[in-house]
Amino acid sequence: MADFKTSSSILTKECLRTQICGEGEWPKNTVLYQPYETEQILLPDNSKCLSVKTFLKMAGLEFIVEARENAEYMSPHRGKVPFIKAGQFLVADFEPIVNFAQSKGYSLSTHLDEAQKWDLRVYMALVNNVLLNAEIYVAWNHELTYKELTKPRYSSVYPFPLNHWATYYKRREMLSHLDVLGWKKKTLDEVFKEVERICESLSNFLADKKYFFGEKPTDLDALVFGHLFSIITTPLLNNRFAATIRAYDNLVQLCVRIETEFYQSRIL
Repeated sequence: MADFKTSSSILTKECLRTQICGEGEWPKNTVLYQPYETEQILLPDNSKCLSVKTFLKMAGLEFIVEARENAEYMSPHRGKVPFIKAGQFLVADFEPIVNFAQSKGYSLSTHLDEAQKWDLRVYMALVNNVLLNAEIYVAWNHELTYKELTKPRYSSVYPFPLNHWATYYKRREMLSHLDVLGWKKKTLDEVFKEVERICESLSNFLADKKYFFGEKPTDLDALVFGHLFSIITTPLLNNRFAATIRAYDNLVQLCVRIETEFYQSRIL
């Protein structure tokens, strides 16, 4: 644990304040910290990291990615990844990073009217309350997935006996989170029904538009892409999670569009 505290202390000393600063230039050499993708990151964190990276790309903001095995311990808000080091500021998680960019004059939602901004907030809350919790449920509460995938991946970067303790405490934290929100006692079928309902709602809202609010992407497009793309492309013990999303062709095509336009690649 000493290494975790040391890393966090170093970054904290470099960043004397974590509040949002006033409007100005986007800090040069902004770094986005996240867990290792190949051997460590889990579905919920991968979704959040991809959402933030996509938002930054959509906003035209430069950043570099640094993967750290102890990224969640380095975060200014413990457990929250990704986080960015932008000049003297540390900012963690999707919404605070979006707000930080807006404070610098970079926003994807300035063209929206008040009614559209309300819709934006509502659907973003739905994504966080349903898709993110469903990802956490599958990764940490579904026993077989936890044993076969989550535990080996999460513990792989830590030495013995820290690997056991870190995984134990992380699972306890995640199960407590689900319990508080009323998700821990759901069945897997109930979780997938929740996912299907939000996918239907998102699909109806998107309809045949290029992005959720027309021709320009917004924070919602970045957030939805991060979650849907991660779910579709993350190997799990069965494909029901991905299959639920693939049943909505316009959502899949949205992911393809964003992947092609902002990542110049095509996996889906």
